[in-house]
Amino acid sequence: MTDNKAFLYSAQAPSAEQKQRFISFLKKKYGEETELEWISDQSLENGFKLIVGSEEYDWSKEGLYDQFVRSFSKEKFSGKELIPLIKGALQDWEVKALPAERGTVVTVGDGIARISGLENAEYGEILVFDCGLRGMVLDLAETTVGCVIFGDDEEILAGSSVRRTNGTASVPIGEGYLGRVVDSLGTPIDGKGEIKAEAYRPIENKAPGIVDRQSVNHPLETGILSIDSMFPIGRGQRELIIGDRQTGKTAIAIDAIINQQGKDCICIYVAIGQKASSVAQLAENLRKHGAMEYTIIVAANASDADPLQYIAPYSGCAMAEYFMEKGKDVLIIYDDLSKHAVAYRSISLLLDRSPGREAYPGDVFYLHSRLLERSARLSDEKGGGSITALPIVETQDNDVSAYIPTNIISITDGQIYLESNLFFSGQRPAVNVGLSVSRVGGDAQTKAMKKAVGTLRLDLAQFREMEVFTQFSSDLDDATKNQLTYGQGLMKMLVQPQYKPYSLHQQVIILLSSLAHSMQNIEMDDVYRFNQELLAGFEREHASICDSIDSNGIFTEEEKDTIVKYAKDFAEKFYV
Repeated sequence: MTDNKAFLYSAQAPSAEQKQRFISFLKKKYGEETELEWISDQSLENGFKLIVGSEEYDWSKEGLYDQFVRSFSKEKFSGKELIPLIKGALQDWEVKALPAERGTVVTVGDGIARISGLENAEYGEILVFDCGLRGMVLDLAETTVGCVIFGDDEEILAGSSVRRTNGTASVPIGEGYLGRVVDSLGTPIDGKGEIKAEAYRPIENKAPGIVDRQSVNHPLETGILSIDSMFPIGRGQRELIIGDRQTGKTAIAIDAIINQQGKDCICIYVAIGQKASSVAQLAENLRKHGAMEYTIIVAANASDADPLQYIAPYSGCAMAEYFMEKGKDVLIIYDDLSKHAVAYRSISLLLDRSPGREAYPGDVFYLHSRLLERSARLSDEKGGGSITALPIVETQDNDVSAYIPTNIISITDGQIYLESNLFFSGQRPAVNVGLSVSRVGGDAQTKAMKKAVGTLRLDLAQFREMEVFTQFSSDLDDATKNQLTYGQGLMKMLVQPQYKPYSLHQQVIILLSSLAHSMQNIEMDDVYRFNQELLAGFEREHASICDSIDSNGIFTEEEKDTIVKYAKDFAEKFYV
């Protein structure tokens, strides 16, 4: 306490006896004589406020209510009836002289406020300004704290009062958020009314420990042939999608969401720094394909303040953890973490932190590692739920050695690398088979897919080498020509339109027929049409085999022979 002076706010002046009791309380609390000054405040009809230095004792109706709410919020709701819990909390609650620490805004600008007087504020704590805006402490200096503001800072002035909440940033959670578009704070922005929250969850949470996890061995199928066959993604995995601008990164993520229809998998799409029109179009596409009912979109648009873009992925992850802890499987897309790092860099520079490589702060690696480590497949004792993360990172001119890409590559369990040259040549999705990898590999594949994919990656590698070797040669023997034709056919086989995910049996049929050289005489421009007509005919005539592959995840040698024979017969009649 400074200047040995306290201020008492109330509607009526205190009597001499009451004033003496206040002075005695202050001496007992702070150990020194204190001058007490009364200030009339007619808004405090029942109760009073006592301000001593940076601390405030609020015994008004609102203050006592806040004190009770803070006490009640510490209770755990799981496995208890709500009414007995409230009764117990009321019986145990005591009115105490608890000070609420208040500070003063020293400077404000660019979404950052410097505040003095909050000596006990903690990193990540939420502060409330007099105008109602909230902020989060992200810098602890010797005499001030740096606070990022969630909103427009025009209403905040130097000298404004700020109070601590003693709580970290939280986001509302619940089943009601499915099918909705919300901002970083969980507020709906889709014009469909309020959402009833079941509870609140801190956006920052400790990642599950090793004992609480189990191995990643259950596939999360994207429906994209080139990914499911060669770079399988398992439930609980973190697979990076990386590539230049406009190479189909978001398209892969959307197809993966659409393919979860009917598979009891919750999807969360976090849009960071995107145009509001792009997010609206994405939501409409998901709705059109029936995927919005099991999807939550968390949007921090390009027009939003940097602090809101900074907390968006953590808010989305908190929502995902709610469903994971209920035993559900969750797919979360972070689109994209490049913009997230840029937002954090802006905040850090405004907070006067030392810039490092590419002007990013030194803790930018921790920024993403603490986020992505929260993705896991929980043990059966913890419910068996999972969070599968597909972070997206944008590169500049195919430079995967830049700071942020290399950081996230080292954190994730593999990457799907999209190449602009492939994209513009018509190979879509433009997956570079040589640079892409899944560190989970065949552990996250069904037996049917593992068996069907065979030597695909080896054949494609040989084709790429031969293509480079023969590009300057005009005189090729028949064996080389056939090998090139076969490789070109495999590349065309992997071409897949957006919003057209394949089921497991469709992927198996296409792979088995292609690797059996059934498309050797099919024109390159007709490969996709050939596969579609082949699938339609086989599903019509051998529906039982298709159902068996989808339900059991395996196929017999006899069924394989049936597929290959049907494909070769179909190819012979294709142009007839």
